[in-house]
Parts: sequence; structure tokens; C-alpha cells
Amino acid sequence: MRQRHIFGTVFTLEAVIACGVFLVVAAVLTWSLLRRRVRTAERSERPRVEACYVGALAAFAVFLVAWTAWQNHQEHLAAAARPLRVDVTGFQWCWDFRYPQAAGHRRVTGTCKGQDMPTLVVPTGRTVQLRLTSRDVVHSLWVPGLRYKTDAFPDHVNTFTLTLDRAGRWRGRCAEFCGQRHWTMDFWIKAVPPRDYERWVHGGTAAA
Repeated sequence: MRQRHIFGTVFTLEAVIACGVFLVVAAVLTWSLLRRRVRTAERSERPRVEACYVGALAAFAVFLVAWTAWQNHQEHLAAAARPLRVDVTGFQWCWDFRYPQAAGHRRVTGTCKGQDMPTLVVPTGRTVQLRLTSRDVVHSLWVPGLRYKTDAFPDHVNTFTLTLDRAGRWRGRCAEFCGQRHWTMDFWIKAVPPRDYERWVHGGTAAA
């Protein structure tokens, strides 16, 4: 997934820089302690050296903020085509997926009991806009395999987009404790080729 690749790139770079800074600071600290034992009478304050430390750390911080912001912008670039809209409603204790742009306003829901879990079907290679809300209490839509997690609030709509570049199926769940059957509140998100999606959204069963 494009978003997963971006997240991995940003996380890896930040981890490498953090490890590098840690090693440099540890080396300087060790060197200072060893040198202090030899030359205890030397002046302890070094304004120029300290200014270099602060400048280097500030430069790293600015770089990380700018790099992360740019990567985030790349993830949320506006798609040339109109995004596919799916209205997602969390309720105690399951999910409701509606496709307002489809003929007949296709809807998928379930009870989240046993195998009766609803499936959010999306086409591959197309930007999908999820509009997330709640019917009762606070829920949280979480797909661990895709690293997506967004809260669902009553009387409020949270919006985010996703683009899945290959077919597959991933399990999602509620990540916000919402009552007695919170632990059963699972669903599937399934990405299918555009042709299969069109067939399904107009009343077929191929994608399901």
C-alpha cells in the first residue's frame, strides 16, 4: 500500500537519525567523562561547542518536521478522478457501510456476531474517501494491517482517504472501548479489481 510504504520510509529515517544522535551524544558524554578525570582544573563551560550542539539538534529537528510534512502531503495528494465515497457508521456493536454514489445506494452491514461481519469493499488503484461517524458512543475504526485508525464520534464526521494498490483482504476492528460487545466489533476491508467492484456495487456478488 502506498500509505504503508510512506509510513515505513518516514519511520525508518527517523529511527536511523535518532540512533545516530544517541550514539553521538553517548560518545561525546563518554569522552567528556574520561577527559574530566585527566584535566579537572579545565574550564567546564564551552559556549561555542554548546552552540554547535544546539544548532545541530535544531537542524535535525527542522529536517524531520519538514520531511514528515512533505511525506504526509504526498500521502494526501488530491486524486485526479473524483474519489469514491463510503459513509461509515459505527454502532453498538458493529459497522454500517453505505455507498451513496452507487445506483441504489448500496449498503453493507452486519451484527458482528460469529461470522456475520460486514465487508467494506473498495476498488484497487482508486482513491476512496471514508466519512466516519457514530450512531451512539465513541468508536474507532482500526485496520492494523494497513496502519489506519480513525475515531468515530456521534454527531460529527471524520474524513480520511485511502488508496489500495493491490487486491487483498484485511481484518479491521474497533479500537475504542465502547461497551459490552466491543471485542466482537470486527469487520473486513476487501480491495478488488475495478471491474469486479463495479459488478458488485451494481448488485452482483463477485466481490463479496
